[in-house]
Amino acid sequence: MIQDIEPRIFDNKFKSKTAEPDDLFLSYDKDTVLVREDKEKLWYPSFSDFKEDYPQLIDNAQFLFTIDDINYFLVEEKGLDSVDGWSYVSTGRFRTELKYWRSFAGVVGWQLNRWYENHHFCSRCGQPMKRSEKERMLYCESCGFQTYPTISPCVIVAVHDGNRLLLTKYAGRAYTRYALIAGFAEIGESLEKTVHREVMEEVGLKVKNLKFYKSQPWPFTDTLLAGFYAELDGDDTITLEEDELSLGVWMDRENIPPADLNISLTSEMMEAFRTGIAKL
Repeated sequence: MIQDIEPRIFDNKFKSKTAEPDDLFLSYDKDTVLVREDKEKLWYPSFSDFKEDYPQLIDNAQFLFTIDDINYFLVEEKGLDSVDGWSYVSTGRFRTELKYWRSFAGVVGWQLNRWYENHHFCSRCGQPMKRSEKERMLYCESCGFQTYPTISPCVIVAVHDGNRLLLTKYAGRAYTRYALIAGFAEIGESLEKTVHREVMEEVGLKVKNLKFYKSQPWPFTDTLLAGFYAELDGDDTITLEEDELSLGVWMDRENIPPADLNISLTSEMMEAFRTGIAKL
């Protein structure tokens, strides 16, 4: 999956440190990220690359995280593609980059960038927020409100019945490949309750014998995914919630399309069922 970058080591420990010329930085403009134009892989800039055109860029950079001995920082400056050789490309590239550590760095930075941009002002009193120098936290000097990066719990459910797996397709989304049942946990709801509710709401089925598979951070949508296999309980007639899904179909194991890139928990769970790795 996208976070599986071994033997490289991702260290998200917050550090109050000043950027150095050889440190890398991430720059975003809405749903785009700044990369080197002449590279087939995601190639992020260093401050030394922009020293001549933007000498002040390094001064206000925000530390993000470290991968191995490489420090990553965030900059708020826009329009950096004015420097020859650099351009903003779609964050969709994070889904196709073969070197997962490059895409993981970019998408985690994008998640933190959204958090910073969404909290310039206090949601309680409207005053400007300040960045803590001790931890990854924003606070309001006026009323004392504090906020941390938002992470929402979500379930991924592979509903199975013998040799069959329930596959779905989303309605009205750019992503058109097969998927599994997915949904956010509600207030006061356990993950197991979320599984039962989401399956019933989206396809009208009952499930039993829930088996936790594994979890995954999914920075694309600020979520922490929890994957479950769940056995069909009773009638297999699918009743689609058409606002959410365009398709729901039972598919025999041997007919499930092989996964191209297993960046997501969904694709790994589908592949584990297809190959029989998942012991159910």
